[in-house]
Amino acid sequence: MSRIGKKPVDLPSGVTASISGQSIEVKGPKGAQTFTATDDVTIALEDNTVTVTPRGKSKRARQQWGMSRTIVANMVQGVSTGFKKELEINGVGYRAQMQGNVLKLNLGLSHEVNFEVPNGVTVTAPKPTEIVIEGDNAQLVGQVAANIREWRAPEPYKGKGIKYKDEYIFRKEGKKK
Repeated sequence: MSRIGKKPVDLPSGVTASISGQSIEVKGPKGAQTFTATDDVTIALEDNTVTVTPRGKSKRARQQWGMSRTIVANMVQGVSTGFKKELEINGVGYRAQMQGNVLKLNLGLSHEVNFEVPNGVTVTAPKPTEIVIEGDNAQLVGQVAANIREWRAPEPYKGKGIKYKDEYIFRKEGKKK
């Protein structure tokens, strides 16, 4: 039994959901999202709660059960409060700034990195060493943060690079003489 799948998803005030077949559409103050579930699960809406149940005892049905419930819960959170990832830049001369829809990164490379921000996500640089990524789609926000971090992942000796704000970098000791 899926511990996650058993929990119903409560709809907060201001958020509405409508189900047609295997598709669910969730609308809220931050936008609208849709999700089409596989035939292995059933989605039901009753009394401002969405429940997901498996249609069989197969391994695939149990896998889809928890995943579908999590996707619906992320959609509800995204259209009501949204998602946010914060990145920190550490290193001498490393900085970021927004120019229109392009994030310009100076990361110690021979050239400046221009990162095009995709639709559905807002990226801001409140300080030259901070990047804030916000949006209503959890997967998209996380993927954009990972793509930015990929340009200069933090290294273990001095901690230089782009890291998540709550990430701990395990430090290594340098060479001994």
